[in-house]
Amino acid sequence: MPKLKTRKAAAKRFKATGSGKFMRRHAFRNHLLDHKSPKRKRHLGTMAVVDERDADNVARMLPYSA
Repeated sequence: MPKLKTRKAAAKRFKATGSGKFMRRHAFRNHLLDHKSPKRKRHLGTMAVVDERDADNVARMLPYSA
């Protein structure tokens, strides 16, 4: 059986937790930040859990992550 290849674009965007879930960045925090409140920008800077409906796709792209 050949080795499975990791989708490198996904490897840069997602990180597996110890419990097997995947973490992702929030959107809307790269430009046009002037009018956004500091609280909003601060919360957008934290990591978010990938939704369970998308987790299967992410796991398939990262075969050796968990």
